[in-house]
Amino acid sequence: MELTLQLKKLGKKKIKQVPITLSKTPNNLEELLISCVKNQVDAFNKKRLEVNVVGFLSPSEIQEQAQSGKVDFGDISNTDQANLQQAIDNVLLAFKDGLFVVFVDDNEVTELKEPLELTSESVIAFIRMTFLVGTYW
Repeated sequence: MELTLQLKKLGKKKIKQVPITLSKTPNNLEELLISCVKNQVDAFNKKRLEVNVVGFLSPSEIQEQAQSGKVDFGDISNTDQANLQQAIDNVLLAFKDGLFVVFVDDNEVTELKEPLELTSESVIAFIRMTFLVGTYW
């Protein structure tokens, strides 16, 4: 199943669109989160194993990277692989703790076992919640 995720942060106007391919259609939010994590961990680990043989950037690549605010050669010095089970545990705990909320077709999904009816046109938005930090002494 082909989906497009919208990743948002509170207080930011930029919305990051991430295309994702799932092996099967998730029945509930927990399955959706686990599928997304598996997809991202696989991509992360594959990127760690790739060898970058091109040692220069073209002017168009520099322009594209400058738009995101960081220009680099793509070298990765940390080749440690991500642990899939730890990543799954982290995303489930983060959802339970309210660190992010999930909207499917403009409806907030509040329970992990809540059934989902997804189509390829469904809009799935992950919004990372931020907390105000500061103390008064």
